[in-house]
Amino acid sequence: MPRIDAFLKLGREQGCSDIHLAVGVPPLLRMNGDIMPIKFRELGERELQGYLFELLTENQRADFRRGEDLDFSYMSEEAGRFRVNVFRKSTGIGATFRHIPMQTPSLSELGLPPVINKLADHHQGMLLVTGSTGTGKSTTLAAIIDHINRQRAVNILTLEDPIEFVHQSRKAQVVQREVGTHLPDFTTGLRAALREDPDVIMVGELRDPESIMMAMVAAETGHLVLGTLHTTTAIKTIDRIIDALPAEQREQGKSFLSQNLRGVVTQILVKTADGRGRRAIVETLVMNHAIGKLLLADKTHQIPSVMQTGRDQGMQLLDQALLEAIGRKEIDPNDAYLYAQDKKQFQRFVTDAELLPRIHTPGGH
Repeated sequence: MPRIDAFLKLGREQGCSDIHLAVGVPPLLRMNGDIMPIKFRELGERELQGYLFELLTENQRADFRRGEDLDFSYMSEEAGRFRVNVFRKSTGIGATFRHIPMQTPSLSELGLPPVINKLADHHQGMLLVTGSTGTGKSTTLAAIIDHINRQRAVNILTLEDPIEFVHQSRKAQVVQREVGTHLPDFTTGLRAALREDPDVIMVGELRDPESIMMAMVAAETGHLVLGTLHTTTAIKTIDRIIDALPAEQREQGKSFLSQNLRGVVTQILVKTADGRGRRAIVETLVMNHAIGKLLLADKTHQIPSVMQTGRDQGMQLLDQALLEAIGRKEIDPNDAYLYAQDKKQFQRFVTDAELLPRIHTPGGH
């Protein structure tokens, strides 16, 4: 058994989401969003390298010695499945282990709104799940894949870096391909995908203009394309896609989005009211005629007002979703305040006065 499994097992028994190992500090656990140290000595360079090299293949060791970061999945018999990133920093090497549950959660178990099931039932177009790093995008995408896998007799192809949730084919066939193992990059995988008779293509990350354009081609030619972007609102997602295109293709890009973008789900993880976990809160944009017209007319800044009044179609802004979750006592109002876009409407719920802006009285200090 690799020695690192002892740390992973301890972390999982504590219920953490991530385990951080780095030279010069003791192992750290991420618990409900906060970092906490394990009672252990500071890790040395040779010690940590010894732990990590027990997990690596010869090729991975060679890549790491050349100075490359490593991304891979690791299955620990003791602690379960992890996504691993190994890197170098100013004080030496480090690694992060993100726990991947063995069972893919369902959309309802994640507490996501029912409109996401509807968006997943489209047979063609593009559906994007966005958010900062560590907000659960991969988990939401896995739940969408699982939903389709159980409902439809289709061919699902995933392109991942690395493979996280492992899907058993149910009603659908699920083919999972890993960047670095089965293909060199997402763009190559997308190009090959169009020759592999998929109905649904999931792209782990739309990283660059080329992968975005290939995904658009796939969505336009009769496939349902699922993808992620590191954007923090639905509007920023649309703007990022348009800005990524060469200037001469931007008008075409707007036309594509107005006709083929099915929806954007942007999520954050907010502490639960009891402080024992975190819950996904989502902003949802569902493409309709009004949003399509604003997009084509370069008026994306007006889209939030359409989303705000589009509740009957399943749309909601992040602040609306946060306020509702506070009302249902599902989330910590102090944490919600930190994530809110328009903080004024959240001030009345805050219990920690330190978070609120200081009010200067005339003549005061």
